[in-house]
Amino acid sequence: AAGQHTALMIGPPGTGKSMLASRFAGILPSMTDQEALESAAVQSLCGGFTIDRWKLRPFRAPHHTASAVALVGGGGNPRPGEISLAHRGVLFLDELPEFDRKVLEVLREPLESGHISISRAARQAEFPARFQLIAAMNPCPCGYFGHFNGKCRCTPDLIARYQGRLSGPLLDRIDMQIPVNALPHDDLVRLADGEHSTEIQGRVELAFQRQLERQGKSNNLLSTKEIDQFCQTERPAIELLQRAMDKFNWSARAYHRVLKVARTIADLSNDADIKQQHVAEAIQY
Repeated sequence: AAGQHTALMIGPPGTGKSMLASRFAGILPSMTDQEALESAAVQSLCGGFTIDRWKLRPFRAPHHTASAVALVGGGGNPRPGEISLAHRGVLFLDELPEFDRKVLEVLREPLESGHISISRAARQAEFPARFQLIAAMNPCPCGYFGHFNGKCRCTPDLIARYQGRLSGPLLDRIDMQIPVNALPHDDLVRLADGEHSTEIQGRVELAFQRQLERQGKSNNLLSTKEIDQFCQTERPAIELLQRAMDKFNWSARAYHRVLKVARTIADLSNDADIKQQHVAEAIQY
């Protein structure tokens, strides 16, 4: 939330992935007047804006049967789709591998550019689409691979085929992959000692303000040149990242993605430079 990074949660059914996603908009930084106007303008094109939603970040969660037109927009008189209605807010895609592969591939361009262009015979339209993608998926077709109860009977080939529904270029644009494991029953019934969303949002807001003061944008939007300028890294951290690059055979995009996540972790810790522990945590994601 602090760096506005894309994230994919992986875990069995009933572990709280959808619940976490639905709470996510509540810990994002507060909207500026300009962001609120942009969001309201897009939503008003579909008649979906009401004044009581002013300055509340949108949360869109289309079903996995949604078509490409529903997601990106279109029609004879082009109208915005889900990615534009989520502008300045959250787009949550549950059961990510169940979406049609062609539908998911259209996400690649707006994730990079922040807008979507729709061309029809009669007219063309361009809509903003600066959304934060949060996705969730089961680890296998039955959903219980790695579950402590050991009831998954999926073969390695089935698991590989299921996870292979997500293309490499799409996964390369997701900053963080987070396992959401099932809790044992004893832990589930124990009283939790969690924090309220407003407390977490306070920390997010401080880290986000540091980014605005330093570079005028969130860490997720840093270009390659800006990464070189604003992601000053200690020598031991660079050496750790180089070893990880060699071991996991990462692309250049993945290398920059890890640096941007490490920059956000450092901002949350109020550190000016990226240290080894920040890079180590980012690599784990």
